[in-house]
Parts: sequence; C-alpha cells; structure tokens
Amino acid sequence: MNTNFKHIKVIGFDADDTLWVNETYFRDAEATFCKLLSQFETPNKIDQELFKMEIKNLPAYGYGVKGFILSMVEMALELSNNTVSNQTISKILEIGKEMINKEVELLDGVEEVLQGLSKKYKLIVATKGDLLDQERKLEKSGLLDYFHHIEVLSDKKEANYSKLLNHLDIKPSAFLMIGNSLKSDILPLININANAIHIPFHTTWQHEEVQVNEDEKRHITLKSLLQLPELLN
Repeated sequence: MNTNFKHIKVIGFDADDTLWVNETYFRDAEATFCKLLSQFETPNKIDQELFKMEIKNLPAYGYGVKGFILSMVEMALELSNNTVSNQTISKILEIGKEMINKEVELLDGVEEVLQGLSKKYKLIVATKGDLLDQERKLEKSGLLDYFHHIEVLSDKKEANYSKLLNHLDIKPSAFLMIGNSLKSDILPLININANAIHIPFHTTWQHEEVQVNEDEKRHITLKSLLQLPELLN
C-alpha cells in the first residue's frame, strides 16, 4: 500500500457521492416506485427485478437518471403484464424529473478541501453517468472553477482511465484518484499502477459493491474528505 504521495501532481475526484449526495435520491425513488407498483408485487421483489432490469439495460442506456427511469417504465410494464395505467407511467416520469431537478447537496468539507488542494495540484473530475445531468450538477455545485478538466466516462474500467491519463499526458504514478466506489474509483487505478484513496459513502448501489480481502488491500480508506489534506502533507 502506497502511503507516500509526494510525487502526486494531479488529483482526480469522482462526483456522485464523493463531492455531493446522489445515491440517496435513487434509493428514495426506488421506494416510491415500489409503492406505485404495490398492487402487482411485493416491495422486495419489485426492488430485485428493477435492479436486474437496470443491469440488463446498462449497455444501451449507460449510467444515470435517464436510464434508471427508462428501466422503471419497462419494469412497470413487465410487472403489470402491460396493464399499468397511464397515470402511473406519468408518476414514474415525474420521479425522474424531480431527481434531475434536485439541488446539489455538497458533502462535508468539499469546497474547503478543493480550495486548498487547487493551490498545489491540478484537480480533475472523472465521473460516469449521463453527460447532460453531470454537467448540470457541476454547474449547480459552484465547484467548476477548482477543476482543470472534467471527464464524464461511459464506464470506469482500467482502459477508460488509461485512455484519460494518456489524453491528459499524466503518468499513472503522478495521479491520485479519490472516490467512494471500490469497484469504479479505486481498484481500476491500482491495477494500472496509479494511486487511489477510498472515501466510502453511507449508501452504495448494489452494482458497485465489491469485497476486498484486507490482506490484499492496496489503498487507503478515509472516513471523510476533510482528512485528505493532512494525509497528502
């Protein structure tokens, strides 16, 4: 595990649930969806089937609110055997609009930390999701001025990160990624010999969950972004 960060020149930040709240809104939307479809199935079954539908649709829709809403509409039709009412479909679409129009709620210490780090490092955002939605959230966040580059990736695998670093002419050894997902923000960077620090969020999407054996752990985990400056110093 690398604990020496003196060679770091560029720091990358995930956006959702690293800079601001995101997953909480998806869980709330799922709960509302289960209530809307309660006449057709139990909440647990609806939740399970919706997750399967989301995963099935990822190659077509990608990540983000829009794909999530399309999956809910498809799931509603399937669970109801195409008998779901137009009113219910309208309510599902309204869930999506409410999610898209949410105010951006920054996590504790985000702006303070970015303000300090931007004086010493180049900062970038490396996130995945819907391009328009992520651009909107970045604009609303008030954080854009701290970042040298914004990248919305279709996925977060080794190849995606390698392509990004090559494009920006950043050596993996000089790059540090900060994120809440072991699967998307941490392990791919470790695997390409870059650096990564894990800052968990209290809620994680099922698709992003992964287990790492403590004996094989090659990254540092912090409780809060506020701990990052001291670690880097």
